[in-house]
Amino acid sequence: MDNPKIVWGIIGCGDVTEKKSGPAFNRINNSQLLAVMRRDAVKAADYATRHQVPLWYSEADDLLDNIDLNAIYVATPPSSHLAYALSALRKGKFVYVEKPVTLNAIEAETLLQEVKESGGKLVVAHYRRQLPLFLKVKELVEGGEIGELRTVQLRLWQSRTPDLVTKGAGDWRTDPAVSGGGYFFDLAPHQLDLMLYFFGMPVSYDGFSLIQDKESAVADQTTGTILFENQLVFNGSWCFNVAKENQVDKVEIVGSLGHITFSIFGNSVVVKTRDGEKEFIFDHPENIQLPMISRTVDYFSGIGPNPSPIEEAVVLMKIIDDFSTIRQ
Repeated sequence: MDNPKIVWGIIGCGDVTEKKSGPAFNRINNSQLLAVMRRDAVKAADYATRHQVPLWYSEADDLLDNIDLNAIYVATPPSSHLAYALSALRKGKFVYVEKPVTLNAIEAETLLQEVKESGGKLVVAHYRRQLPLFLKVKELVEGGEIGELRTVQLRLWQSRTPDLVTKGAGDWRTDPAVSGGGYFFDLAPHQLDLMLYFFGMPVSYDGFSLIQDKESAVADQTTGTILFENQLVFNGSWCFNVAKENQVDKVEIVGSLGHITFSIFGNSVVVKTRDGEKEFIFDHPENIQLPMISRTVDYFSGIGPNPSPIEEAVVLMKIIDDFSTIRQ
């Protein structure tokens, strides 16, 4: 017996769905994008027309009530992730939800409890886990390429209008009621989730944030440390108020025999050991979430593991909450 087709509806067909994710649903075997929803009916209809999606809605409940849909992609800002994900799970739908999974760890734990009680399936869109670049980093780390792991140093320093953020879409990210806490909440989940993916669960973590620009409603400086079970120490620094010429996106994993350097938002990995230096360059997929969505379809179809479970996202949100504690 063939596995049932995964038939998708998108709640929130905004910028992230235009290229990163939306087109991928129809490029995967056993997957179809049938419907989209956006509160602005004109924009919802326009998206459906441009992407050849058969149905569109301006009310989420109308989309969720469509019995032909068995999977929902929640692609709204974080403030509404919990409500939409809970509604979808309670209607028996599979759920793929954007990062950060919720506004905070308490909401993430609520979502985890619903998954357990309902027996539903939910995947968090930490899509970098499935990109070849980061699979290569994981392979190098686990293969002992740089020996025993010692420390990880991460820096993400950006200007007040980060180059890494989609132009014209910054306002909600600096509204804590909608985003949870500024650019750190938008960009750091990618980075910190990869640390958990590479190195496992933490033993302890501690951090803090500052509002250096007193006119800002959200933190623009964050620092944090994580201790992993193998005694690997992670140090992270996020700053969103530097000059353009001081912007940096760099991760360095240092071991007893060498180090691995890469950018979370770049396309290359450099490995340096006593034997010399090697660089691996990768082309990301046109629809960058396609590999993760493909693994998600496999999981929903019952032929693969969960590529990004809510249990791990809860730990991630606890770390983010800790690092986001504002110091006066």
